[in-house]
Amino acid sequence: MPFINVKVAGQKLSRDQVERIQAGVTTLMTDILHKVGPLVGVLVEEVPLAGWSVGAAPVACAAQVDAVISAGTNTAEEKGRFIAEASRLLKDVLGSQLADVSYVVIHEVPKDSWGYGGLTQAHRAQNR
Repeated sequence: MPFINVKVAGQKLSRDQVERIQAGVTTLMTDILHKVGPLVGVLVEEVPLAGWSVGAAPVACAAQVDAVISAGTNTAEEKGRFIAEASRLLKDVLGSQLADVSYVVIHEVPKDSWGYGGLTQAHRAQNR
């Protein structure tokens, strides 16, 4: 049950762009990180461009992906591939003005520290 938060600054996103980001990130989660598609949560947020800088300089367009997954469930190679493909997805959807310094961050959380439906991921793993 990963959760992905994608923040975008610099342009008003069309419904199509939001849907492409949501579908693309979900596919990357299932295909690369082997997560269960129907449990992948994706939130795409537009943030004010005035609040974003890189190296203290303004940018035309920037984004950040924060992906939360259970610790120890993926290899370094899988995580590296996810980061590369998520960056490519953002560039494809948002265009060439996207700042190169648009981070993709994978947060690995212990299974006993998060969950859904009132149960931790550790509880779910024990009861499979």
